[in-house]
Amino acid sequence: MIITKKKAAQDILKRLKGKKTVHLFGCGSCAEQCRTGGERELVEMAAMLRDNGYEVTGSSLLDETCYNQLVRKEYRTNPAAGRADAVVVLACGAGVKTVASNADETQPILPALDTTFLAVVESQGRFFEGCSLCGECVLDSTGGICPHTECPKGLLNGPCGGVANGMCEVNTENECAWVRIYSRLKKQGRLALLMEYSPPKDHSAGIRPRKLCLR
Repeated sequence: MIITKKKAAQDILKRLKGKKTVHLFGCGSCAEQCRTGGERELVEMAAMLRDNGYEVTGSSLLDETCYNQLVRKEYRTNPAAGRADAVVVLACGAGVKTVASNADETQPILPALDTTFLAVVESQGRFFEGCSLCGECVLDSTGGICPHTECPKGLLNGPCGGVANGMCEVNTENECAWVRIYSRLKKQGRLALLMEYSPPKDHSAGIRPRKLCLR
């Protein structure tokens, strides 16, 4: 799941300066679960905009705003979206990009959210960062715990010298990722993996923008 947080209202209003009509896009997937872009948040955003003198032409709550075909269909079947002076998107950056790709190039597409991280869902309403999208997964040798993500220093060959009582020196509320990796591998009878050297990250694997085409 992609985690988002709301931008300050004044930041959105600043970008809308000079516009009169606004259409809203929400996301019924990640943003809705984060409580940043679902039906309730669309209603709240519309009310805020109206209170500040803007006409809200409507809102579009798609199952997944990052899905190009859904956004394209919405623009084709909902003329209000294309007529607005600007569009405010309550979705992750991928959703904003998808809306912008389908809108007329003269129509400003503005993000209402900041995209923060890719999360594992612990339980309803509880998320933690589980992947850095680095392009070089090492979970096979670290017991399913990502040191690139869960170690603040991104160390790939064991803990630093600042571990105290098994806790991270950078974030003292967190158990050291490498202590957890050791414990997990020990239970699996795979401690020998810790003797294998992990080369530095090949950051070229994460060069952006990236593309995948399965056809």
